[in-house]
Amino acid sequence: MMDEDTSTSSGGGVKLFFVRLSQMYQSTLDRWTPHTRMRWAGAIVILLLFLLRIFIYQGWYIVCYALGIYHLNLFIAFLTPKIDPEFDPYENDEDGPNLPTRSNEEFRPFIRRLPEFKFWLSITKSTIIGLICTFFDFFNVPVFWPILVMYFITLFCITMKRQIKHMIKYKYLPFTRNKPRYQRVGESQPTTK
Repeated sequence: MMDEDTSTSSGGGVKLFFVRLSQMYQSTLDRWTPHTRMRWAGAIVILLLFLLRIFIYQGWYIVCYALGIYHLNLFIAFLTPKIDPEFDPYENDEDGPNLPTRSNEEFRPFIRRLPEFKFWLSITKSTIIGLICTFFDFFNVPVFWPILVMYFITLFCITMKRQIKHMIKYKYLPFTRNKPRYQRVGESQPTTK
């Protein structure tokens, strides 16, 4: 009887520890959410540390290549709309959610398949994991790195060409900069001099 009580309390303590750790992690993420520029600056610093380590020690090219492919995959998901017009089941229906094609249609905001915060979080986590992998020699597989670089550049160009064609075909722009801003009815137009 006594052994069951102690094992239950220690199991509850471990569970409580991980619940508390999860809460602290989520609280930290919640505090970082509004600070977009700071988050991305931190992610870029971590990525530069990773690349500096690769450059200085002249190794871990497979880890670098895998990280680059993963980041490319995340970037494509970031640029793609959540409901892809190419595979939209409501394409021929008037009721379904479609992107507006004329200026007099209702405004529908661009919703990403991968939101900005999750994009940042995935890039940061993967870069930290890649940086940790560079401390273990069994990840340092000898390869001829120029072939990996050429293959990555080719893959990047083909993928981005396809994505840009998709954007042009379905007339969407995944960025909010330089998009027209519409005013509500009744608001006055700003005067220009």
